[in-house]
Amino acid sequence: MTENTAARRGFLKAGAAAATATAILATPQVSRAQTVTLRFQSTWPQRDIFHEFAQDYVNRVNSMAGGRLRLELLAAGAVVGAFQLLDAVHSGTLDGGHGVSAYWFGRNRAFSLFGTTPPWFGDAHQFLGWFYYGGGQALYRELMHDILRMNAVGFQTGPMPTQPLGWFRNPIERAEQIRGLRYRTVGLATDLFQEMGAAVVALPGGEIVPALERGVIDAAEFNNPSSDRILGFPDVAKNYYIQSYHQAVETFEVLFNRQRFDALPAEHQAIIRHASEAASSDMSWKLQDRYSADLLAMQQQQQVNVRTTPTAILDAQLAAWDRVIARQEADTTSPATGAFFKKVTDSQRAWCSRVGNFFLRYEVSAVRSFNHFFARR
Repeated sequence: MTENTAARRGFLKAGAAAATATAILATPQVSRAQTVTLRFQSTWPQRDIFHEFAQDYVNRVNSMAGGRLRLELLAAGAVVGAFQLLDAVHSGTLDGGHGVSAYWFGRNRAFSLFGTTPPWFGDAHQFLGWFYYGGGQALYRELMHDILRMNAVGFQTGPMPTQPLGWFRNPIERAEQIRGLRYRTVGLATDLFQEMGAAVVALPGGEIVPALERGVIDAAEFNNPSSDRILGFPDVAKNYYIQSYHQAVETFEVLFNRQRFDALPAEHQAIIRHASEAASSDMSWKLQDRYSADLLAMQQQQQVNVRTTPTAILDAQLAAWDRVIARQEADTTSPATGAFFKKVTDSQRAWCSRVGNFFLRYEVSAVRSFNHFFARR
C-alpha cells in the first residue's frame, strides 16, 4: 500500500508538472519591458487633415507595437516650428516627425526631388514606386547621411493628388498675370514661380491664410480641398484654380532620429517602417471621400469659384520647368549641388520614361468611361 501510494503521488506530481508546462507553453509570451515612448511632432496645424493623417500613422504604430512602443503625437509649434522639424529630429530635441521633404530644400535643392518633383511622374504612386524599387531610397539616404550628415532616417509615404494652382483674389487667364504676384509655395515650386516672375514667399500651412487676409501675399497654394477649407481659404479668397504642374506629385515624409531608431529592436524598426506603408494606403483611400466632398461643399455652400487652370498657364509652367531643371543640374556651387541633383533627376527620368510609358499605353481612358456613364447626368 505504501509503495503504491508513493507511486501514485509521484504520478500525480509528474502530471501536474506536465500540465503546468503545457499551460506555460500555451500562454502568449507577453513582453514586460518598459514602454518606449517617442515624441513625434507633425508640421501641420492640429485642425488640418494632414495632422489627422499623421495621427493615423501614429495609431498604426501604437496598435501594432502592443504597448511596447508608443509614439506621442504633437502638432506643429508644440516644440518647434514646422520648418525647424528636421533640425529638431537631427539634434534629438524630437524623436521623430511627420512632414514633407520640400520643407528642407533650403539645405539642398535636391530635397525637393523627394516628394515635390518635376511633373514627369504620372502620379505620386509612381514616385513611391521609384523611391522603393527604382533606386530613390538609396539616393535619399546619400543626401541625408553622406552629403548633409543629418542624424535622421526617413520614409516616404502618403501619395497626394495634384495640388491646385491655388487661391486668387481676382481671376487669371494668362501666364503674364503671374508676374509680380506675391505668391506662397514651397520647394522647387519657388524656383518655378520665380522663373514665371512671381515674388515667392515660403510659409508653413498655419500662416498662409492670415498672410492672405492681411494682404501680405496676393495668392497662395497649400495642398488640397480639405486642408484649404478647414484652414479658412474660402473666407479670404473666392477664385480657386485646380490643376497645376508646380506640384503635380508629392508625398509625406516620416522622420526619426537616427540614433533613437537604430537603438530600437528590429521588430520595432519594422513596425515603424511597415506602419508608414499601411498608413500610405489608408490615406489614399480616405482622401477620395474627404477631398471630393469638401471641393463640392466649398463650391455649393461657400460660393467658391472653382476654375480649371488655363492651358496657357500650364504650358508656361512646363516651359519654366525646363529652365529650372537645367539651371539646377548645371549648378557648380559645390560638388554636392548640381552633380547630385542631376544624379537624382537622371534616375527619375529613366524610371518615368519606362513606367510612365507603360501606364499611358496600358490603362484605358477614365475620361471616356466617366463621360459615358455620368456626363449626361
